[in-house]
Amino acid sequence: MNSFYSYEELKQIGFAYLGGEQILLSRKASIYSADKISIGNNTRIDDFCILSGRITIGSHVHIAAQTSLFGGNAGITIEDFSCISSRGAVYALSDDYSGKAMTNPTVPAKYRLVTEKAVTVGRHALIGTGCTILPGITIGEGASVGAMSLINCDLKPWKMYAGIPCHEIKDRERMPLEYEKYV
Repeated sequence: MNSFYSYEELKQIGFAYLGGEQILLSRKASIYSADKISIGNNTRIDDFCILSGRITIGSHVHIAAQTSLFGGNAGITIEDFSCISSRGAVYALSDDYSGKAMTNPTVPAKYRLVTEKAVTVGRHALIGTGCTILPGITIGEGASVGAMSLINCDLKPWKMYAGIPCHEIKDRERMPLEYEKYV
């Protein structure tokens, strides 16, 4: 048995959209609300990933092992040629931790304060291993983020970032744009 679903099996899961070519989705990934998830061509999603809520994944995207995408209703968009390394976490929703409300999904909604804001990971963006992206963040085209960083603000295009919280380190080369036409 193959470690990835066949295209026919993916169609049966009931995704909102599936690209027509080379989608590698691990059988060990957890999918919630498949009808709200779109996946482009030449995309790979590895073992033990969690995809939950409204998620749009472009083409030529890699989501590495143990990455969690919590899209809620606001949604997560991961644009073409982007990568999220292993153990990443992307949140389009989060409980309020100030003590003004109760937290966790077992508590009735009327007692919780949940923030829901869309997250966008731009084309050619690279998110290092163990990074966390908070609700409402836009990561600009070509931005790259070093391992274990906390992304709590928008990131400019073609810059390198790292840290907790992440901060700009230096410019990033734009060579991936030149190679894109060959893929």
